[in-house]
Amino acid sequence: MVSIRKPERSLLILRTGTPGDSRLVDFFSVRYHCEASDIGPDEFSGIADDRFGVILADITDGPLRAESLVTSLRDSLVRSEVIVLASETDRDDAIECFRAGAFDLITKPFELDYLESSIGRAFEKFENGLIATHYQTGLEDLLADRSAALDKALEDIENSYRVTLKALVQALETRDFETHGHSERVVTFSLRLGLELGLSRDAIRDLELGALLHDIGKIGVPDAILRKPSQLNEQEWEKMKLHPVHGFRILRNIPFLSGAAKVVSQHHERWDGNGYPNGIKGEAIDMGARIFSVIDAFDAMISDRIYRRGRSYEDALAELEACAGSQFDPVVVEAFKNVPREDWEYLRERSVKDKQEVFSFQAIVEDLVRSKREVELVH
Repeated sequence: MVSIRKPERSLLILRTGTPGDSRLVDFFSVRYHCEASDIGPDEFSGIADDRFGVILADITDGPLRAESLVTSLRDSLVRSEVIVLASETDRDDAIECFRAGAFDLITKPFELDYLESSIGRAFEKFENGLIATHYQTGLEDLLADRSAALDKALEDIENSYRVTLKALVQALETRDFETHGHSERVVTFSLRLGLELGLSRDAIRDLELGALLHDIGKIGVPDAILRKPSQLNEQEWEKMKLHPVHGFRILRNIPFLSGAAKVVSQHHERWDGNGYPNGIKGEAIDMGARIFSVIDAFDAMISDRIYRRGRSYEDALAELEACAGSQFDPVVVEAFKNVPREDWEYLRERSVKDKQEVFSFQAIVEDLVRSKREVELVH
């Protein structure tokens, strides 16, 4: 609940002509904190503060028109309600005065009871405005606090999901140890390429989780095929090619992983439509899957296998370029070429180190990019 303390009622009697008498000040000082000021038409900045809830502006002996006075006061003051005392006015002057923001315009001679009532109503309007402003501010602050707490809770839940998924993927890697570090490499490689392509924050998250879980469907592949130390025969290969389907079935009913499921199900599709399991092509393939397919092929080429040695960076890059437009999205390959070789080497070296701490893949890649940009700015 927002608590508002009723402010002291402060009244400023502003006389813009010749110095006036103090009878109004004496009369209203009984009820309000009352001050008087005799100023010229160019001296409004001297009273530009929030001390006064109501300003009673007496222009009966001054050179100013009512609407000019109110406009000048409104330009200087934030909330004060303005009541104008004038010797005489016509209908048009009164309309312009109210358009300028006056609370009331009273012409002489006037009834003191009416003036007192008008000032009371002006204070009520002023105080209601304060209450509304404070209440709105309090609600906005409360909403901001609640939103921050909700964001933090969602972030904690998401991080818990990530920790669980990392543990699951690490367990899966023990079935296929020849690719030690593969999961971390393809995740960080993919994120680095995603940043190069300017993906949104949501797309980066889907790419991260899709890259992490891309081989989750291999749970459904027999060990005799998965751990075979030589190349697969045709029948074995057909069974292996079903792992994107298995992976999609595992993830499809988890809303948090709906974007990642597209990467998992499409990461073996080809730009020319000759991929598997569904033969989709071009931009119909999810962008995350297009990115990952380049990264997965790159990592496979540079990594050692039991039956062959890994290829050099130059050879792998030449192969990616040769397959741009057929196997891979040419735009993604071009972005890959723009990433410094040192970034790939740093992420590759990190993937094979023993790590006990819980880490963020996104933080690793963002820190790498940020540090390189800082160096560029220095030089």
